[in-house]
Amino acid sequence: MSKSQNDSNDFFSECKSTTEKFFKEIEKSNPVYHQIATDIQENYLEAWKNVINSSISLQQEFAAKTGQNINMSEDMKKSIENIVDSSITAYQNQNKIAVDSVQASKKVFDVIGENTKIFASLNKNMMDFVDSAMKKYSRD
Repeated sequence: MSKSQNDSNDFFSECKSTTEKFFKEIEKSNPVYHQIATDIQENYLEAWKNVINSSISLQQEFAAKTGQNINMSEDMKKSIENIVDSSITAYQNQNKIAVDSVQASKKVFDVIGENTKIFASLNKNMMDFVDSAMKKYSRD
Protein backbone atom coordinates (compact mmCIF):
# COMPACT_ATOMS: atom_id res chain seq x y z
CA MET A 1 0.00 0.00 0.00
CA SER A 2 1.31 3.44 -0.84
CA LYS A 3 1.73 6.22 1.69
CA SER A 4 -1.11 8.23 0.11
CA GLN A 5 -3.51 5.33 0.65
CA ASN A 6 -2.48 5.10 4.33
CA ASP A 7 -2.95 8.85 4.72
CA SER A 8 -6.35 8.53 3.05
CA ASN A 9 -7.35 5.74 5.43
CA ASP A 10 -6.17 7.77 8.42
CA PHE A 11 -8.20 10.73 7.20
CA PHE A 12 -11.38 8.67 6.86
CA SER A 13 -10.78 6.90 10.16
CA GLU A 14 -10.44 10.29 11.81
CA CYS A 15 -13.63 11.52 10.13
CA LYS A 16 -15.53 8.45 11.35
CA SER A 17 -14.09 8.76 14.85
CA THR A 18 -14.91 12.44 15.25
CA THR A 19 -18.38 11.96 13.77
CA GLU A 20 -19.06 9.13 16.22
CA LYS A 21 -17.83 11.31 19.10
CA PHE A 22 -20.12 14.15 17.95
CA PHE A 23 -23.26 11.99 17.77
CA LYS A 24 -22.54 10.22 21.08
CA GLU A 25 -22.44 13.62 22.76
CA ILE A 26 -25.74 14.61 21.15
CA GLU A 27 -27.32 11.30 22.18
CA LYS A 28 -26.34 11.98 25.80
CA SER A 29 -28.40 15.18 25.78
CA ASN A 30 -31.62 13.55 24.49
CA PRO A 31 -32.83 12.39 27.93
CA VAL A 32 -32.17 15.87 29.33
CA TYR A 33 -34.24 17.53 26.60
CA HIS A 34 -36.99 14.97 27.07
CA GLN A 35 -37.12 15.67 30.81
CA ILE A 36 -37.08 19.43 30.25
CA ALA A 37 -39.98 19.21 27.78
CA THR A 38 -41.95 16.99 30.16
CA ASP A 39 -41.30 19.33 33.10
CA ILE A 40 -42.31 22.40 31.08
CA GLN A 41 -45.55 20.75 30.00
CA GLU A 42 -46.37 19.71 33.57
CA ASN A 43 -45.54 23.21 34.88
CA TYR A 44 -47.69 24.80 32.16
CA LEU A 45 -50.68 22.62 32.99
CA GLU A 46 -50.27 23.16 36.72
CA ALA A 47 -50.02 26.94 36.24
CA TRP A 48 -53.20 27.07 34.16
CA LYS A 49 -55.03 24.84 36.61
CA ASN A 50 -54.01 27.24 39.41
CA VAL A 51 -55.08 30.29 37.39
CA ILE A 52 -58.52 28.83 36.66
CA ASN A 53 -59.10 27.51 40.19
CA SER A 54 -57.96 30.81 41.73
CA SER A 55 -60.27 32.73 39.43
CA ILE A 56 -63.22 30.53 40.33
CA SER A 57 -62.45 30.83 44.06
CA LEU A 58 -62.08 34.62 43.85
CA GLN A 59 -65.37 34.99 41.97
CA GLN A 60 -67.10 32.63 44.41
CA GLU A 61 -65.80 34.65 47.37
CA PHE A 62 -66.86 37.91 45.73
CA ALA A 63 -70.36 36.55 45.09
CA ALA A 64 -70.64 35.36 48.69
CA LYS A 65 -69.43 38.70 50.15
CA THR A 66 -71.78 40.72 47.97
CA GLY A 67 -74.72 38.46 48.74
CA GLN A 68 -75.24 37.29 45.19
CA ASN A 69 -76.94 33.98 44.75
CA ILE A 70 -75.57 32.47 41.56
CA ASN A 71 -77.80 29.64 40.47
CA MET A 72 -77.28 27.81 37.21
CA SER A 73 -80.12 26.72 34.95
CA GLU A 74 -80.12 23.23 33.47
CA ASP A 75 -79.60 24.70 30.01
CA MET A 76 -76.52 26.61 31.17
CA LYS A 77 -75.18 23.51 32.89
CA LYS A 78 -75.67 21.46 29.71
CA SER A 79 -73.97 24.18 27.64
CA ILE A 80 -70.95 24.19 29.92
CA GLU A 81 -70.77 20.38 29.85
CA ASN A 82 -70.99 20.45 26.03
CA ILE A 83 -68.16 23.01 25.84
CA VAL A 84 -65.99 20.91 28.14
CA ASP A 85 -66.79 17.70 26.25
CA SER A 86 -66.02 19.40 22.93
CA SER A 87 -62.75 20.73 24.35
CA ILE A 88 -61.76 17.27 25.54
CA THR A 89 -62.58 15.79 22.12
CA ALA A 90 -60.54 18.52 20.40
CA TYR A 91 -57.61 17.85 22.76
CA GLN A 92 -57.82 14.10 22.13
CA ASN A 93 -57.87 14.70 18.36
CA GLN A 94 -54.92 17.06 18.65
CA ASN A 95 -52.99 14.40 20.59
CA LYS A 96 -53.83 11.74 18.01
CA ILE A 97 -52.62 14.01 15.20
CA ALA A 98 -49.40 14.75 17.10
CA VAL A 99 -48.75 11.06 17.81
CA ASP A 100 -49.56 10.07 14.23
CA SER A 101 -47.22 12.80 12.95
CA VAL A 102 -44.38 11.61 15.17
CA GLN A 103 -44.93 8.00 14.09
CA ALA A 104 -44.99 9.02 10.41
CA SER A 105 -41.79 11.01 10.90
CA LYS A 106 -40.13 8.00 12.54
CA LYS A 107 -41.09 5.85 9.56
CA VAL A 108 -39.62 8.47 7.21
CA PHE A 109 -36.33 8.46 9.14
CA ASP A 110 -36.29 4.65 9.11
CA VAL A 111 -36.78 4.67 5.33
CA ILE A 112 -34.04 7.29 4.91
CA GLY A 113 -31.69 5.10 6.95
CA GLU A 114 -32.52 2.01 4.91
CA ASN A 115 -32.21 3.88 1.62
CA THR A 116 -28.84 5.25 2.69
CA LYS A 117 -27.60 1.72 3.33
CA ILE A 118 -28.96 0.53 -0.02
CA PHE A 119 -27.41 3.45 -1.92
CA ALA A 120 -24.08 2.96 -0.15
CA SER A 121 -24.13 -0.72 -1.09
CA LEU A 122 -25.08 0.11 -4.67
CA ASN A 123 -22.31 2.71 -4.91
CA LYS A 124 -19.79 0.23 -3.50
CA ASN A 125 -20.87 -2.38 -6.05
CA MET A 126 -20.53 0.15 -8.87
CA MET A 127 -17.13 1.23 -7.58
CA ASP A 128 -15.99 -2.40 -7.39
CA PHE A 129 -17.25 -2.98 -10.94
CA VAL A 130 -15.44 0.09 -12.29
CA ASP A 131 -12.27 -0.85 -10.41
CA SER A 132 -12.45 -4.40 -11.75
CA ALA A 133 -13.05 -3.16 -15.31
CA MET A 134 -10.19 -0.68 -15.08
CA LYS A 135 -7.83 -3.35 -13.80
CA LYS A 136 -8.92 -5.73 -16.57
CA TYR A 137 -8.45 -3.13 -19.32
CA SER A 138 -5.18 -1.82 -17.91
CA ARG A 139 -3.69 -5.35 -18.16
CA ASP A 140 -4.72 -5.69 -21.78
